[in-house]
Amino acid sequence: MLYLQILINGILLGGLYACIAVGFSLVWGVLNVINILHGSFIVLGAYLAFFAYTGLGVHPYLFAPIAALLLFVLGYAVQLVVINRVIEAPVLVTMTATFGLTLLLDNVMLVAFQANFRKVNLKPPLGIIDLSDTFPSLDLIVPVDRLASMLFALLFVGLLYLLLRRTAVGRAIVAVRMDRYAATLMGVNTEKVFAVTFALGAALAGAAGALLSPIFPISPLAGTAYLGKAFVICVLGGLGSVSGALVGGLVLGILESFGALFFGPEHSLTLSFTVLILFLLARPNGIMGKRGFV
Repeated sequence: MLYLQILINGILLGGLYACIAVGFSLVWGVLNVINILHGSFIVLGAYLAFFAYTGLGVHPYLFAPIAALLLFVLGYAVQLVVINRVIEAPVLVTMTATFGLTLLLDNVMLVAFQANFRKVNLKPPLGIIDLSDTFPSLDLIVPVDRLASMLFALLFVGLLYLLLRRTAVGRAIVAVRMDRYAATLMGVNTEKVFAVTFALGAALAGAAGALLSPIFPISPLAGTAYLGKAFVICVLGGLGSVSGALVGGLVLGILESFGALFFGPEHSLTLSFTVLILFLLARPNGIMGKRGFV
């Protein structure tokens, strides 16, 4: 029963991880940019949700689409003003540019929000679902806040999947992902596609931050941990794949949950990067990695 409880916790956590990673995977797969800024976007989304709840009384789950919209605008501006100027440069140059932007945003948040950890404390708390009430043989509990965050996270991932499969903008993003030069010859405006893609990645990061705010404490320097998780999930699931981000997030969530049981929660990050190294050696394309973004 203990292992089943740990499995449930891992699945709930993995759904959130998928939302954290899918925007990072999208930007990396389409623009070939390792967006170091992604973790800071997640933290910014969490702070926006925190102040929306404490100052305006807007529930984090209702604020998540607003956070996504605000981060979409910010990401679009960052791409047009900074990233597009170095988009044809080697990966190290674009990575350095996003690293510099990360330092800038982190220090702005330090000045604006201070370094103290904060957390959205929902009133009233959402409580738990005790499965033993319905199934007496199952002594299991499901935290409602984590369940709701996971469901909303999967909703955002699903909406991105539909956008890529069913809209003209999505098909343009897929075309650029597969071959940007051929897409240009077919009349696709790659600069706009790059800007929209980067903005979508930022929007998903903002939504993920809002969904994380009732569960985990936030601080201006917490972005590094989320960035590391997004990196691992992309390698596990496969770069440039929505389904890969979902599978990778679930795998990482379950691994971290069982790793915390067997090795202690302080070693969860070590376990994540150990799995990362093993996958790079054995299956560098990831579980679902393939050509195209589907």
